[in-house]
Amino acid sequence: MSNLVENTTDNNTTMDITVLYFASLADEAGCHEETVSVPQSTSLTELYKQLHQKHRFSRPQSELRVAVNDYFAKWTDKIHHGDSVVFITPVAGG
Repeated sequence: MSNLVENTTDNNTTMDITVLYFASLADEAGCHEETVSVPQSTSLTELYKQLHQKHRFSRPQSELRVAVNDYFAKWTDKIHHGDSVVFITPVAGG
C-alpha cells in the first residue's frame, strides 16, 4: 500500500483507495493497481494530482476521464474508503 499522506497514525482521518491503471498510465506507474492511503477529504482531482507527481504521469487531468466503482464519475464527485478509482486515457478506434 502506498501512503500519499505524511502522517497516517489516525486511521479515522484517512481512507484506502484502490487505483487501477491502464494503457500509458500503467506503463508510467509501473503497475496496474495500487492501494493508496489518503486523507478523507481528498477529492478525485487531488488524488490524481498526488499520483501525477508520484509517478510523473505525462498526461494532465484535462485529458482524462475518471470512473469510481465501475461508473464514470465527475471530477467533483466524492470518494470514500474502499472505493476503486480508474483514470481513463483517450482511446482511438473506430
